[in-house]
Amino acid sequence: MNEYKLLTPGPLTTSKKVKEQMLFDRCTWDDEYKAITQKIRKQLLEIAGASEETYTSVLMQGSGSFGVESILNSVINKGDKLLIVCNGAYGERIITMAKYIGIDYVNYHTEYDKIFEIDEIKDILNKDKSITHIVMVHCETTTGILNPIEDIAKISKEYGKILIIDAMSSFGGIPIDVQKLSIDYLISSANKCIQGVPGFCFVIARREKLLKCEGNSKSLCLDLYDQWKYMDNDGKWRFTSPTHVVAAFSKAIDELIEEGGVLARNERYKNNNFILRKMLKYMGFEPYIRENLQSPIITTFRFPNLEFDFNDFYNYVKKRGYVLYPGKLTETDTFRIGNIGEIYEEDIKKLCGIIGDYMGGKKS
Repeated sequence: MNEYKLLTPGPLTTSKKVKEQMLFDRCTWDDEYKAITQKIRKQLLEIAGASEETYTSVLMQGSGSFGVESILNSVINKGDKLLIVCNGAYGERIITMAKYIGIDYVNYHTEYDKIFEIDEIKDILNKDKSITHIVMVHCETTTGILNPIEDIAKISKEYGKILIIDAMSSFGGIPIDVQKLSIDYLISSANKCIQGVPGFCFVIARREKLLKCEGNSKSLCLDLYDQWKYMDNDGKWRFTSPTHVVAAFSKAIDELIEEGGVLARNERYKNNNFILRKMLKYMGFEPYIRENLQSPIITTFRFPNLEFDFNDFYNYVKKRGYVLYPGKLTETDTFRIGNIGEIYEEDIKKLCGIIGDYMGGKKS
């Protein structure tokens, strides 16, 4: 395979030092390896602005979806009811999970280019007192829309509901004060804004809530409570962990801190995104999401004209060193460009030059 940079929402382009951590084989029972796990768990709480007295962190094998399903499977009891706030494919996936598990739920759905109406959610909660939990995707990578986490946190607190936030594509790249927002469970993944590689996900959990989950799980492997109790002892995972990925993630956290933390990384992502949208708009590519709702993570662009051939465009750009992302919508033709990972202003400008050449007819 030729070398290229990923302009995707994860997996993403990682640094050389992160990659180098995967050149060594580690033993899951070794104290040095278990210390890496404990280091990560502590640092995740620091990134989340969460105290160790109130919150804990749990690492779980698998992609981010495994983390979401482990929460739904372990946290929601028989007799509970879940309100799913949905405006994208990943919200739809939560609905599918709820159906598989057999969770009682109600779906509040908006169009993919719109955020929820606060009064409408309050109306649902006022009419249905049986709702106990609320779940929302923070940054929907379906479109790149950024849902207002502060508003949903305020509603959840006002109505006394347990709040679950899928922060897969935002944690580490957008500031989230978990404790201040009173989020009960937050899920993210190793291969997103902290800029590690795929292989595990993690949950930031309120201790008092997690303690009530003992015996709830209907799955052995996705039992969040058992995973936590086992791991909290000395850093040992219940089952075989992705050792190379864990070591790489530890280095990725170090690099996040070296960059200046979440605020500094957020500024880099925002700058990348601003330049990308500005230069592509000049070439005739209209963003699908309005600027005031756009996240700094990934942007969805409409096809510029009826003759636009995405596959040809994709291959042209890939041959020149960058991989884009297809659209995930049904009612309109789109494609997506992510700007997270080891991607900097010079990369975005180079990409836009390549796209400019393509649109100008220089397709040889």
